[in-house]
Amino acid sequence: MIRTLTAHWTAVVPILAVVALAATWGRSLPGVVGAVVGLALVGAVLAAVYHAEVVAHRVGEPLGALVLAVAVTVIEVGLIVTLMISGGEGSETLARDTVFAAVMITCNGIFGLSLLVGALRRRVAFFNAEGTGAALATVATLATLCLVLPTFTTTKPGPEFTSGQLAFAGVCSLALYGLFVMVQTVRHPDDFLPVEEAGAQADEPAAPPTTREALRSLGLLLVALVSVVGLAKTLSPSIESGIASAGLPHSAVGVVIALLVLLPETLAAVRAARRDQVQISLNLALGSAMASIGLTIPSIALATIWLKGPLVLGLGATQMVLLALTVVVGVLTVVPGRATLLQGGVHLAVFSAFVFLAASP
Repeated sequence: MIRTLTAHWTAVVPILAVVALAATWGRSLPGVVGAVVGLALVGAVLAAVYHAEVVAHRVGEPLGALVLAVAVTVIEVGLIVTLMISGGEGSETLARDTVFAAVMITCNGIFGLSLLVGALRRRVAFFNAEGTGAALATVATLATLCLVLPTFTTTKPGPEFTSGQLAFAGVCSLALYGLFVMVQTVRHPDDFLPVEEAGAQADEPAAPPTTREALRSLGLLLVALVSVVGLAKTLSPSIESGIASAGLPHSAVGVVIALLVLLPETLAAVRAARRDQVQISLNLALGSAMASIGLTIPSIALATIWLKGPLVLGLGATQMVLLALTVVVGVLTVVPGRATLLQGGVHLAVFSAFVFLAASP
């Protein structure tokens, strides 16, 4: 019954979102209309990730986590590009702020919450150290190449890449992400499958959807993604003015975008952890972080061909400290292949520090 109701509203919401997009495109939105459009945007995001999850269930793990990560990244790239096209103060740092926020949310927020839920259920959360470690190493490398190095390069003043450096970073990111996907899905897929505590019994998985249901969800997923990007473009002035009215720094816009697109991903990760499938939760978290960098940076690099203005990718000192702490804590968590409440709490503490410093730098 619940599944039927969920499938019904997730089929209706993308259509309603398209109607809302057609009715409001290119118009200034008053407060009440803006709130309705915002609800339509949130509903379209939730529907998009639901349908991505249906497709993921059909194709199975570990490919399923990849489908979810790519769907979320498409939404993220669409939001970034539409807001950058709108211009305005702070648009040159929007890509950096959003990608960094996505890394911190996934590698600390979702990662820590998944471990916490898994440890609360079985006292100790078990996962595959080989696959998780490989994913974390890839995320750390991508983050350093694309977000740290621009702060220290000297050819161009400021925390920016030259055109050649940006092209190299984009190609390298795409190649590294593609290599990881090949390893995850073709060469070593067993490293990314759930492992269970000896004697523990995971919840019985639901039957996969039929091919017809998966194709239907794929079509609705595409409709929802178009709606999300279009509605974000319509709401972009309201988002930025709301951040300014709250007295928050402009970098908080990137945090809002990342929180918006990753909230459904968080729910999916928690559901997997509650089913004793912590590995799937970590695949979702690290896969989203990796896709956020490995796909967003090349897309933004390509978009700079027609986008005017500078593109600031280099992190500040506070952000680099948080990133370094995230990598160190992540390595110490992953190596044993098991985690308790403490490890989950440590990651959530780092995430809390990131949110606090984003609002009060």
